Amino acid sequence: MSAGGSLLAAVPAAGALLLTVAMRPREVGAVAPLRLAVVRAALLTGVYAVLVVELLGALHALTRPAFAAAWLLFLAAAATAAGLRQRRATRTAPTLTAAPRPVPVGAVVSGGSADPPAAVERGATGPDPTPTRAVRAPSGLLAVALDAWRTAGRGERLLVGAIGGLVLLELLVALLAEPNNFDSQTYHLPKVEHWVAQGDLDFWPTAIHRQVTIPPGAEYLLLHLRLLTGGDHLYNLVQWAAGVLCLLVVARITAQLGGSRRAQLLTAFVLATTPMVVLQATSTQTDLVCAAWVTCAATLVLDGLRRRTGWGTVLGLGAATGLTAVTKTSGLIAVGPLLLLWGLAQLRLALTASTATPGPTAAGAAPPNPTAGAASPGPTAAGGDRRPRPVGGLARTVGASVLILLVAAVVVGPFLARVTAEFGHPLGPPRLRESIPMERHDPQSILVNALRIGHTAFDTPLAPLRRAGAEAIIDGAGAIGVDPQDRATTFGREIFPEPAWYPDEDRVAFPLTGALVLIGAVVALARPRRIDPEQAGPLRAYAVVVLAAVLLHTSMIKWQPWGNRLILYAVVLAVPLAGLWLDALFRRRRTNPGRRQGARRSVATLTAVTVLATSALAGVLALSYGFPRRLVGAGSVFTTSDWDTRFLRRPQWADEFRWAATAVRDSGARRIGLVQQNDNWEYPWWLLLRQPDGGSPDLVALQSVLPERPPADPASVDAIVCTGSRPACTKLVPAGWRLEFRGYVGYALPPGR
Repeated sequence: MSAGGSLLAAVPAAGALLLTVAMRPREVGAVAPLRLAVVRAALLTGVYAVLVVELLGALHALTRPAFAAAWLLFLAAAATAAGLRQRRATRTAPTLTAAPRPVPVGAVVSGGSADPPAAVERGATGPDPTPTRAVRAPSGLLAVALDAWRTAGRGERLLVGAIGGLVLLELLVALLAEPNNFDSQTYHLPKVEHWVAQGDLDFWPTAIHRQVTIPPGAEYLLLHLRLLTGGDHLYNLVQWAAGVLCLLVVARITAQLGGSRRAQLLTAFVLATTPMVVLQATSTQTDLVCAAWVTCAATLVLDGLRRRTGWGTVLGLGAATGLTAVTKTSGLIAVGPLLLLWGLAQLRLALTASTATPGPTAAGAAPPNPTAGAASPGPTAAGGDRRPRPVGGLARTVGASVLILLVAAVVVGPFLARVTAEFGHPLGPPRLRESIPMERHDPQSILVNALRIGHTAFDTPLAPLRRAGAEAIIDGAGAIGVDPQDRATTFGREIFPEPAWYPDEDRVAFPLTGALVLIGAVVALARPRRIDPEQAGPLRAYAVVVLAAVLLHTSMIKWQPWGNRLILYAVVLAVPLAGLWLDALFRRRRTNPGRRQGARRSVATLTAVTVLATSALAGVLALSYGFPRRLVGAGSVFTTSDWDTRFLRRPQWADEFRWAATAVRDSGARRIGLVQQNDNWEYPWWLLLRQPDGGSPDLVALQSVLPERPPADPASVDAIVCTGSRPACTKLVPAGWRLEFRGYVGYALPPGR
């Protein structure tokens, strides 16, 4: 990657940071205002990135100069907005009273001498009738961070260190490792190369339908890096950034549900040490990107449970919905219940006169509600108006709902329109609609599917336990008349059960995180006051949404060996319940009312601490020895060459691809035909057959599963490269051509070449 490419790649990041400054909430009392600004900036940046691709694609202008100009314009607009925000804040600062000093919360962690009241433990400053404006310069933020570190106990500091260490090591792996995810070699990265070669988003003939039918939101983000840098060296940073965003947002959700600083750190710790998150944070998969957009929607929904939603937040909800849909359709399984919760809350507020219109203050912002815990005081619009603009009445609530759908349609609509025009259905061809979604929805089939998904998600290295659980599910399925291997409820030709405990980015289970989430959800549903008496309603509502998402997922998505990554969005969404329950457990441990109850709570606390320590070990092991990117051992990012890193999934193919590509290049072939099957690797050809000047090779498919996109004539190409099946390749090689095959890879050349 050139120095110019590095500078261009930094422009989107710089613009997003400036946008965070510009979008800080102005009202006092906003829950985690800096994190809210990050959510707003991330959503706006994501929408901008998607729309730039769609617009330039429609203009047949997917080129480096066009993308560089688009991001420089974005940077200039973000810098202007940040400057105006700072100037306005500086102008109004002298007329505002100083914000009260936060109450130290060091006593709430291990080592504290006493338990403060709940409001103090959440870091609240106490009710103050005088409005204040939260205006913090960078130096002020640093002072706040240093003060928080000084007041933190050993437990909190240990949590921060563990989270920060994992995130930084993941960043190191993401920068050092070449993209080597299996699906990325097949369709994620080839679709990016097709766009670059074509200069637009039109579909192309291909034997791999997923290159055109699977939502491309994450690949749109990769396309920006591809054109700005000229290569794939920074591709892993997209998922890494999504993982960081997930950590920030789940911590904010915890605060919105009444969680203390410790609860927020516990939530982030549980998520950061989940092996699936650790491994995907250095990958070119798309599940963390989807989870990030889902959690952004969740935190904006929670802001609307007790306060009327401003128009800016309505736009944010639409953006989060659209970005989820254009990234991974399954994420809408969670966004749907979240939007339903938001709509019901807004209707309740509209029909309750006493809470529908917050009282005015001198600064035009709603005063903090001392009885609402960490409930949101109503965020302002995404550029920050002084006064939140409540969406009043039933009609306006309905109008806001329609606006959410319209914004989402603007983001995902162009892609759906192309799919509909190509296949006559917005969800793609029948083979896609029937391969992943459940085809049976009777209660017995849904129950068996849910049990199989749960068995795979909670898998452990204990083989006897795995076998016993699987046998119980299989026997139970037979007892109620359900075939546990039914193709209508099982993906492809896969057979249940399948081991999933080992740290592989596509399959790894999450038994520890799952157990903590399950306990937290049960407590939040059955006895939310044990977690926080002031947040019982929001806690139970949030737990219902999480439960609904899981139930919908198990009734809509077939079991498959790699299903753990497909449900990652729901796991991330549910983690705040685990953090809140753990914090409540540790808090109750120090308010021991009796010897017997105290003994039981001591055992529960010791168990929870043991689970957390084991979770930390699991995260470290996943990062150190995870597959296919690891820090130590065979295949380490420090000792494995770039090319071999790409083939850690299939090391025997590395030399075969090079052998075939060398022969084709030496022949002087310009137009090269592709012969492959639905799950073959195409991406290595795009790397090995590039033009001498770095331009895209002229690769054309000799097979096509798109009815309206016929394949190229084999007689029209100068050479043919094949993967997978030699018989399939032989059928397409013209008579008289020389065909060479070595294991998985082959090539064919005409006479004289």
